[in-house]
Amino acid sequence: MTKRPLILVTNDDGITAPGIRALIDVMKELGEVVVVAPDSPQSGMGHAITIDSMLHLERVYIDDGEQEEYSCSGTPADCVKLAVKEILDRRPDLCVSGINHGSNSSINVIYSGTMSAALEAGIEGIPAIGFSLLDYNYNANFETAKKYVKTIAKNALENGIPDQVVLNVNFPNLPEKDIKGIKVCRQAKANWEEEFDKRQSPQGKDYYWLTGKFVNLDPGEDTDEWALENGYISVVPVQFDLTAHHTISTLNTWKFND
Repeated sequence: MTKRPLILVTNDDGITAPGIRALIDVMKELGEVVVVAPDSPQSGMGHAITIDSMLHLERVYIDDGEQEEYSCSGTPADCVKLAVKEILDRRPDLCVSGINHGSNSSINVIYSGTMSAALEAGIEGIPAIGFSLLDYNYNANFETAKKYVKTIAKNALENGIPDQVVLNVNFPNLPEKDIKGIKVCRQAKANWEEEFDKRQSPQGKDYYWLTGKFVNLDPGEDTDEWALENGYISVVPVQFDLTAHHTISTLNTWKFND
């Protein structure tokens, strides 16, 4: 008897977040699901890993308890590492992370715990996808996204994902009738214009809140930002080889040995 695909599910919003519960529902239709996710929100953690304190794993039973689930005290990347090294008895056929409450398009991929979990899986040689919905509300409606999550994940299982590539998928916050389809895109050039809101505590100590606005600097119509602004779901292939290959020849003209 052929085994169903093994699918590892994780996120950065915490194991009880509505987004991961929606993702689990979809993945159960496609394979055998094991969940390893943070016990509390880990948004913006990037690819942090825990090296100076203990990590804890606890078997938990949420919703119908049908799938195997573990709550982890660490970061999203920790969750994937522990799943692969300590929990799973075989390599997953797919790792999915999300569905994130909020955008991970463009430069946000650098800061994202959701995408870092997917990238950690990719580093382990596991096909991986990060899913995000452009709605930061805890009670966001994930029903429209679920249909497309299934389509994209099913394609990944059937066709594979190129080696050392992870998919970054973002959904516009629109009703299904307004979604025009799925576009494979490049990452838009954009950044955050940030500042710190300086305040003072009752004890007279200064403290700071990070604030800012997202600025799209890219006029291209082949980017994730354009796709999302125009009613499309964006799919960006992301690589974790950060080498700027196009600059190697230029750097080789530098006189390092003079």
